[in-house]
Amino acid sequence: MLQISRAGAILVAGLLGLASMPTTTSASPKQLSDYQSAAQKANVVFKLPLWEKTPAQLQATMETVMSIADQRLNAIIALKPEQRTFTNTITALDKAYLPVSAAAERIDVIQETSPSKEMREIAAAATRRLETWFVDTSFRRDLYKAVKDFADTHPEVSGEDAMYLKTVLRDYRRNGMDLPKEKRDRLQLLKNRLNDLQLQFKRNISDAKPMVEFTREELEGVSEDFLNNKEVLGKDGKYRINANVTWQILEVMRNAKREETRKRLSIARTSRVLKKNTPLFVKILKTRAEIATLLGYKNWADYRIETKMAKNGQTAWDFLQELNTGLEPKFKQELATFTQLKTKDTGNPDAKIHYWDIGYYKNQLTKTRYQVDKDKLKVYFELEHTLNGMFSIFEEIFNIRIEPVEAPYKWVDDLRLYAISDANSGAPLGLLYMDMFPREGKYNHFAQFGVTPPARLPNGKYQRPVAALVCNFPPPGNGKPSLLTYDDTQTLFHEFGHALHTILTQVDYMELSGTSVPRDFVEAPSQMLENWVRDKKVLDRFAVDYRDGKTKIPADVLNKLEEVRLATVGTYYRGQLAYGLLDLTIHMTTDPKIFDNVVDVTNKVIGEVYLPVPEGSGLIASFGHLGGGYDAGYYGYAWADAIAADMASVFRKAPNGFMDKPTGMRLRKEIYAVGSSREIEDSIRAFLQRERSLEPFFEFIGLKK
Repeated sequence: MLQISRAGAILVAGLLGLASMPTTTSASPKQLSDYQSAAQKANVVFKLPLWEKTPAQLQATMETVMSIADQRLNAIIALKPEQRTFTNTITALDKAYLPVSAAAERIDVIQETSPSKEMREIAAAATRRLETWFVDTSFRRDLYKAVKDFADTHPEVSGEDAMYLKTVLRDYRRNGMDLPKEKRDRLQLLKNRLNDLQLQFKRNISDAKPMVEFTREELEGVSEDFLNNKEVLGKDGKYRINANVTWQILEVMRNAKREETRKRLSIARTSRVLKKNTPLFVKILKTRAEIATLLGYKNWADYRIETKMAKNGQTAWDFLQELNTGLEPKFKQELATFTQLKTKDTGNPDAKIHYWDIGYYKNQLTKTRYQVDKDKLKVYFELEHTLNGMFSIFEEIFNIRIEPVEAPYKWVDDLRLYAISDANSGAPLGLLYMDMFPREGKYNHFAQFGVTPPARLPNGKYQRPVAALVCNFPPPGNGKPSLLTYDDTQTLFHEFGHALHTILTQVDYMELSGTSVPRDFVEAPSQMLENWVRDKKVLDRFAVDYRDGKTKIPADVLNKLEEVRLATVGTYYRGQLAYGLLDLTIHMTTDPKIFDNVVDVTNKVIGEVYLPVPEGSGLIASFGHLGGGYDAGYYGYAWADAIAADMASVFRKAPNGFMDKPTGMRLRKEIYAVGSSREIEDSIRAFLQRERSLEPFFEFIGLKK
């Protein structure tokens, strides 16, 4: 998942390395100063931000960056008509927003990762203030007039300049700048209200700590490694599972033999902020609907999707429904298989599969029919070795170098920092923080966060980006290192794809750089990298049993994993489609009755498309994606998956498969480097070297079109 934090855009040392594997790390981390000569030669700024460590510093940063940005915006407005140029009026707009955007990204990371509750709360308040500044600034009539008057002279521009001007004018139109004053004032109030509501909605999810207590007997089937982990085993011998921590939830839901255990945990998970967030979300929906209506859109979905590849809600809806219908026979067949397993398991001929059963019986199917125990595969994915292997792979196909760097400041002791540079020229490309393990108050899933946005600075130098991967992998424990599941490893590759998309950018405009692409495309370049984990030749480069440093995953195990994926992919995508369709159901309407009954409405959609959620629960209240960022956009995961499958097919057909360097370099050049500096369809076509096709996706999910 990509986390967008910027309101204006409204987002290792290898311990057991094989002798034959390229080394990505050195005996001791480098210093940032080691890169400054290369940075100067490349005319880039390559540095870390100064992190705020106290509430006073947060406050000072907030006031300073807003003041600097206001001065830059006022300078644009002060120009006389005859003084205006594209550079001092249009390009200057992107540069004016840069200090606030950079601060907003950094403060968002503090809000989601700081071990200090006080700092998280102060950062949340600062984020709200900066969001308000972005909204208020976007409603400045004097600034709009300056930009519009110059645009009306029809300056001769092309390439990135033309794309940026088009984006600026589009966003002003979508912000209602041509509406009468009373409507603009109302719109401004509503947008600020929406920002406040969305931030509180997300904060409530992050702060939730729903602990579910179990005895050892109730956790029958769960691995000993998990049961002995200090995160879950209390001094009194009881086990307390945090239903807000992804790795704990997955471990129990996939392995706990007792249905009542899975049911209790599922209820805790799907109702963890039901009381707090339901009334908030109703207000969010009503506010969104009023904004869309004021701007002349039929509904919020049409407003949000206009800037994406799908263009409107109906196109997104039709795409999901076509997949939903196509998957129906496969989904029913898979449920029948799970039901047979449960019948045999329980001895009940009338057994039925429930929402809380899917993870468990998928795992049982894997173990029994395909005789693969995914838990036993963890020994092949020791965290340090997996990281080292992943870095080596992408160093090779993207012609980059990834090296550990000593972080001058760490918000947590085990924080990692890496420098990424071009292998040929040595030019620094970006810096990447990696915060790997869960802790109280931390963002509870997996995401890439921006830290410093990439942009061409007013002095002509290029500010290289800084990003952070915020993860929640199983921590080391019980005398063992951190061991990833096979699915965890796919997640790691996925999130690293987002980081590469950010760091490999070469776009001058912050607004168009890196992952600032249509939201229904942004997951495609990262989703595609999950395919590397499915390939035997790729895995053999790093996936070895950490206990002996040499045993590799047998080919027949990987073949069976692929068979398992195909045997359960219908269930997976019906779940994804349920979330996408419930998202569109509540955003393709302005009916307050639907909003007031949002829990019942969305529970009904999940039940019709997938499986009924536990009685008394309300998944929508903890559906963080819809709190802002992926609202009316969850369909984009499946949309992007289709593009990712098409892009992956290019590697499959390449001479060296997923390690084909010419194809990798084309991906770097035509997708990662260009961001939104041109139409995204042009970028996709340039990489594919043909028109898009859905055939690889239908093949990937076991369907033929």
